Amino acid sequence: MKALTFSYDDGVTQDRHLVEIFNRYGLHGTFNLNSGLLKEGEGWFDVEWQRRITHVDSSEVKALYRGHEIAVHSKTHANLGTVDDIHLHEEIFDDKAALEALLGYEIVGMAYPYGTVDDRVVAMVRDAGIKYARRTDPSHNFEFPAEPLLWHHTCHHAVDNLFDHAKAFLDLEPDKPQIFSIWGHSYEFDVRGDWDRFERFCEMMAGRDDIAYVTNREALHV
Repeated sequence: MKALTFSYDDGVTQDRHLVEIFNRYGLHGTFNLNSGLLKEGEGWFDVEWQRRITHVDSSEVKALYRGHEIAVHSKTHANLGTVDDIHLHEEIFDDKAALEALLGYEIVGMAYPYGTVDDRVVAMVRDAGIKYARRTDPSHNFEFPAEPLLWHHTCHHAVDNLFDHAKAFLDLEPDKPQIFSIWGHSYEFDVRGDWDRFERFCEMMAGRDDIAYVTNREALHV
């Protein structure tokens, strides 16, 4: 009756440590990748954080994320609400096709880059055969999404009340299925210096007989 799932974006090198943590505690996550950016050493520079973030290489994707789910995040991390229809089609369909060719299985999930989504984007996502897609604005509850293509996860991993959510979820004795869904970017743990905080959270949530530890796809049975 309770499920825990994670969703992490961009396919960055910090995912290596995050996957190691997930595997250690028996947790499962969904990693949303930009197939056009999967080349180790390529990245971007954020002026505020003064830090270069780099992507994993396509050659390590299959082994790195084994046991977890890969989902679409657009080919080049485009702001999908601002591009024309031709570009929108390429960003979604090409990313899906490239990831499927790389991994050898059907991709059914997605996370919207920048959280940008509108009716046109949803229609294109549905046409691509994607069954669920994650937004960035949180629900702060444990309800399953009424519309899987507009899924509000419970919260970002950096919220101040993460452990309050955790305790509330652990204490739940629900009469209908509930889901605790967390999202973020693994490079944020380096930027904020809070890997230890997140590992404490994972340790707190792990090993419970009443919780299913699942990917986003497994949680929604799609």
